[in-house]
Amino acid sequence: MGFPPNTSLILITIFWLFIIPGSIPNTTAITALCNMGMYSQGDPFGISLDYVVAELERATPMSKNYDFFNISPFPNAFAYGHATCNLNLTNSDCATCLGAAKMTMFGTCLSRIGVRAMLQDCTIRYKQYPFTDEDDG
Repeated sequence: MGFPPNTSLILITIFWLFIIPGSIPNTTAITALCNMGMYSQGDPFGISLDYVVAELERATPMSKNYDFFNISPFPNAFAYGHATCNLNLTNSDCATCLGAAKMTMFGTCLSRIGVRAMLQDCTIRYKQYPFTDEDDG
């Protein structure tokens, strides 16, 4: 004795809604703020920046409350970073959003010593000097 076809379809749909939680990240850009200062190709800051951004992308989705600050380990030219994601996202959706934020950041503010990209569901920023959440750009 089985369920009628319509009932089976409804039960399967409800089952999948509860088994596959999460949300699709909203990667719509709100703003990208660029520091006026620039760094040049070959500047040690670029190496520090690459490290910081990669670490933000890797660690933020795994960190408590999707909130991660870091600093590059290279004393020649420090870079400081911070990234956050909407708490309603899954780890992989947070990573996806941060990837989009990175593309917005570098697509809008190439070779800047400080940038902040704010998307609907995540934010990523870096600077050449220490900063707090209350700082602008």
